[in-house]
Formats: sequence, C-alpha cells, structure tokens
Amino acid sequence: MGSPGALAGWGLLDYKTEKYVMTRNWRVGVLQRLLQLGVVVYVVGWALLVKKGYQEQDLDPQISVITKLKGVSVTQIKELGNRLWDVADFVKPAQGENVFFLVTNFLVTPEQVQGRCPEDPSIPLANCWAHEDCPEGETGTYSHGIKTGQCVVFNETHKTCEIRGWCPVESRIVPVKPLLVQAKNFTLFIKNTVTFSKFNFSKSNALETWDNTYFKQCRYDPLSSPFCPVFRIGDLVAAAGGDFEDLALLGGSVGIGVLWDCDLDAGGSDCRPHYSFQLQERSYNFRTATHWLEAPGVEARSLLKLYGIRFDILVTGRAGKFGIIPTCITLGTGAAWLGVIIFFCDLLLLYVDGESHFYWTTKYEEAKAPKVTSKPEQTELASVAPHSATQVP
Repeated sequence: MGSPGALAGWGLLDYKTEKYVMTRNWRVGVLQRLLQLGVVVYVVGWALLVKKGYQEQDLDPQISVITKLKGVSVTQIKELGNRLWDVADFVKPAQGENVFFLVTNFLVTPEQVQGRCPEDPSIPLANCWAHEDCPEGETGTYSHGIKTGQCVVFNETHKTCEIRGWCPVESRIVPVKPLLVQAKNFTLFIKNTVTFSKFNFSKSNALETWDNTYFKQCRYDPLSSPFCPVFRIGDLVAAAGGDFEDLALLGGSVGIGVLWDCDLDAGGSDCRPHYSFQLQERSYNFRTATHWLEAPGVEARSLLKLYGIRFDILVTGRAGKFGIIPTCITLGTGAAWLGVIIFFCDLLLLYVDGESHFYWTTKYEEAKAPKVTSKPEQTELASVAPHSATQVP
C-alpha cells in the first residue's frame, strides 16, 4: 500500500475550498444577469403561475356520461309509406352513452327472402353476356350472394349473373336529399359528472335547480347558459365546421370534447366544463335488418342501410390544489438552474475568455502553511556556548 506521502503527492489528501473572486468582466456579468432573469421569469411566470407548479394535480378523474336525444320526424316513401320516426327509431343504441348514432337518411329494401335473383349491375364482375361469364359458386367481396352459373336479364339495358342470396338485392340508389331533415332541430342532452377522488371533489355540468322545466326550455350558450347541457343538433354540426344537410345525406362523424380545468384553491366555484366540437368524418353508414317468418319455413326481412351522424363524446379533466411538495420541487428546480448558470459563466471565464489564464491563476491557488523554524535567540546561544568553553584555563 502507498504511504501518506505518496497519496499527498497525487493530491488525494488535499482539501479544496471555494474562493470568491470579483471579476470586472462586463460581458460575462451581463450574460449572467440575463440568464438569471430568464430563470426567474420561467420559474415564477411559467412554472408557478401559468402551469401552477405549486399545486398537486389529479389528471385521472372518474367520468360519467349520459345522453338523451329528443325529437320526431315524418317520412313519406313508397317502400314504407307515411311513417313517423321517434327516438326509438333514429337513435342507435337506444340507451345513450358517450357514443351514439343519429339516423338522418336511409335506403330500404323491403320483404327480402332467400332465393335466386339477378345481381346488381354496379357490383364488380356482375355484368355478363353468356353463362360462361358467371362461374358457378363464385362470390366477390361486394357481391350479394353466390353465383349460380346463369346469366339473366336484370333490366332493359343490363344482363347480370344470377345469384343465390337475399332477393331482391339491395338498391344502390341514394336519395338526393336526406329523408330525416327535421333532425336538424332535434335537441341533445349531455349530462356529465366528473369526480376527482384525490381531492374528494365532484361536479356536474348540469345546473342544480328545482325547476323541472328548465332543461326543456334552455339551450347551451357559453356566456348566458354555461350550465345548460342541452344542444341543438344543427348548432352542434355548425360549431364543428360542417353543413347539416351535407352530413345528413351521406352521414358523418362529429366529436364533442368536454374539458374540465378546476382550480380547487378557489373552492371549485370556477370549475365548469369547456366544450369543443370537431368534424371527424364526412361519410358514415351501416346496415340493419328486421326478420320475421313470412310462412312456415320461409324467413323474410326488411333491410335498412342507415346514413347518419355519429357523435363521439370525449371527456377529460384536471384538478389542482396547493401542496408544499410540488412548490418545493418547482423552487428547487429554479435554484438548480441558477447554479448551472454560475457553472456556465465560470467555464466561459476559465476556458473561453481571452484572459482565461489570468482568471485561472487568480481563482485557483495553492495555500501551504509556513515551516516551523527555531527562534534566532536560541540559535545564537547555541553557537556561542562551545566557543566560551574553549577559553576556560
């Protein structure tokens, strides 16, 4: 093992202490003050005030959403006659949640039964000139059934392959305007409750009132009625940037965002929802059918291709309340940045500045204790005593 002298020679046993040197370098001084000012503005202005770094946060609230759609509409078409549509008919699913579908247009194919019939000419590989053009058993992605191997007459201008499936096949003729255009004036009631379990705080977007007629008369307005969660469908589509009649014709999708940003230091009085609307898709449809037995062993159905608007409700939220731990963390981060600034300015002085050698020798110096020597009087006496002894007779 090495001796203490060897360790001292390597500097391992040296003790270092800080030395403060006042330097008259205005460029580094201005840079340091500007950086310190930037850190103070960031910590106080952005981290503490804007981002509320002094608060504990709850970013995962428990969310409940209930929707109800109100309105009636009447259609007059050959296949169904004069028919009244209410909530049970044009809202899918019937029990409203955060996603639901409003029917605004439809294409009906009534009284289908399983049998043999010509394929629709708009289907790929459905048109034919002879039986050889219709391989038996062949089917396609968009076909309505399985080919029988026969080429038959579809109408005066087309011959198509015969299929085995639900007959007659679905028509592809879409109405030129929506059949349920009255849906523009339907109303949507959205009841949303958020619970921030971390702070034991709960809030609803519906105004707490004893007036049973309030929600039947009010309409949402961000200024005059922020706690009336009743929206007119036409206004929702317009706020999302869409045209109702265009979406009602071929369908679409609208997103409804509900944002809760709650500052519980104020007691939750300003905790209210902020709504946003976005047009997501410009085409949306699906098919549904009603089945019954037309005769013993003969099943029949009415096929509906439904066009409409899909509503997606997304609720997010955050709540904050003062806490000593996040406050200390934010202030500690600011203090750490101030220390980084000092270290950075030292590097500029010691390695970049033109007088870096001077600053280096001034900042770092080696201090040694003076060596212990004998007093001058004792040295003089020691040298005189032998001389006197030699003169003694």
